Amino acid sequence: MTTTGEDHTSALTGPWWWARWRSAVLDGSLAVVSSVECAVEGFPFADAAGVPVPAGMLFGAAAGAMLLFRRRWPIAVVLVSIAITPAQMGFLMGLVGLYTLAASELPRRIIGALAGMSMLGMLIVTYVRAHQGMVRGDVALGDWFVPFVSITTSLGMTAPPILLGLYVGARRRLMESLRERADSLERELMLLAERAEERAEWARNEERTRIAREMHDVVAHRVSLMVVHAAALQAVARKDPEKAVKNASLVGDMGRQALTELREMLGVLRTGDGSARAGAGFGPGQVQAVPLAAVGAAAAAAAAASRVAEEEAAGDGPCLDDLEELVGQSAAAGMVVDLSVEGKARAYASAVEQTAYRVVQEALTNVHKHAAGAKTRVRLAHRGVEIAMQVENGPPPEPGAASDARLPSGGNGLLGMKERVVGLGGVFVSGPTDAGGFRVSAVIPAGA
Repeated sequence: MTTTGEDHTSALTGPWWWARWRSAVLDGSLAVVSSVECAVEGFPFADAAGVPVPAGMLFGAAAGAMLLFRRRWPIAVVLVSIAITPAQMGFLMGLVGLYTLAASELPRRIIGALAGMSMLGMLIVTYVRAHQGMVRGDVALGDWFVPFVSITTSLGMTAPPILLGLYVGARRRLMESLRERADSLERELMLLAERAEERAEWARNEERTRIAREMHDVVAHRVSLMVVHAAALQAVARKDPEKAVKNASLVGDMGRQALTELREMLGVLRTGDGSARAGAGFGPGQVQAVPLAAVGAAAAAAAAASRVAEEEAAGDGPCLDDLEELVGQSAAAGMVVDLSVEGKARAYASAVEQTAYRVVQEALTNVHKHAAGAKTRVRLAHRGVEIAMQVENGPPPEPGAASDARLPSGGNGLLGMKERVVGLGGVFVSGPTDAGGFRVSAVIPAGA
């Protein structure tokens, strides 16, 4: 794990302008050494300049102490080293100052100008000193010696610290850039993990809603018809044994159909649950510690949740061809129901046919619950780019007839139908009619 910019800033614990205490100790040590060097070199300077020796040494010590500010004001340190070069002072300060200047964030033109000034000053001072030595006879060599020594000394005192500082500065900037990129990538991965987790949670919520809707449609309709037939069976058991046997057979068939649909649904759920478990091997606490693992786990959870819906949509669910059987079951339960189909029937996507079937199924279930015995009309229209369905019932023949079968209602049927239709881009409308009945209408795009 890398240190983010905020953590890096909070880690600056050094005094004043230093980032760390060891940097302050290093600069302080260099400043002490430079002061001692300049103070020692101030002795011959005072003798040559004709000033008191303590004054020359104090001047040298003060000039050498400027190295303490090399990180804060590198330009000032280099200028001071250039200024005291004629006094043959500050060689350490010149080397360290040029290195710090080259490694800083200053523009290259400023670094080049100051480096050129330092090299020129060193060249002139060395040339003058070497020429004076030749004149005094201290050095007995050819005329080439003075230029050679001047150029070599100036380059040796200037080029190495400048080149080393440029290299260290470039490397430092590269490392900072890589650290910033790593921090940015880590933040992006954390955001991606959070978004993937949100998408997975959204997919799980959608799947739970869909499962609840499917189970409501299957159980509510089948069980409602079973309760209606059971009530009729109880009423005619003694008067008409033959009809009682028929009703009992119908109850058994509907129970078996309900169990079959529930078993298919649970089989799809088990398949999706196994995939989700296989990809969810990371704990929630690892999202921030290992963002890539969190992204993979969340993506696997989302894929597993959506796979359930895809398998169910591609499976053998109810279709429009089963509407006649559905209406026949309601008619067998005592409902006066009429089915009319308009337009030319054709094949639709499985999701469209299942949604249309469930809308009619839930509407008939509501008639059994709330308007038992009411005359009901089911209309299905095949249009060019859409399919429309309408289930309309009249008022119940007897008030309270719906409560005889004691069918409970959770109030989720209309909501589930609307969610199904709107999810496919269709329109759903329901409400009471002027005649005292109830109407459910839905239009679904054929290409949904």
